[in-house]
Amino acid sequence: MSKLEEKIAAYVAEAKKLNLSLDEKLIAAVAKGLGPSIYNADAETIAASDKAELDRVKTNFLVKKLGLADGPALDAAMEEVIEQVGKSNRNKYRVIVYALLVKKFKKESVYS
Repeated sequence: MSKLEEKIAAYVAEAKKLNLSLDEKLIAAVAKGLGPSIYNADAETIAASDKAELDRVKTNFLVKKLGLADGPALDAAMEEVIEQVGKSNRNKYRVIVYALLVKKFKKESVYS
């Protein structure tokens, strides 16, 4: 099993543990899209309490990658997804958060 396959399996297991209905193919596609950053412990997770990081997620992922218009709806969606993953959960994996955002905004076509 390659390192990427191991990471994807870990993300799928975490999503199941959190009772999130995420497709394994979507998780794999998001992980591949993130590239080598998933192997860096700091980049692999999202610090929900860091406003600057949340702004980067919004700008670089939601606006640039998914092509969404910036606005309060994006902030509300990010807050909702973080609640789903668990605010107190230390393992807010970027792949899972991004996959939930992709699903929320019905942008799966970006990864197909």
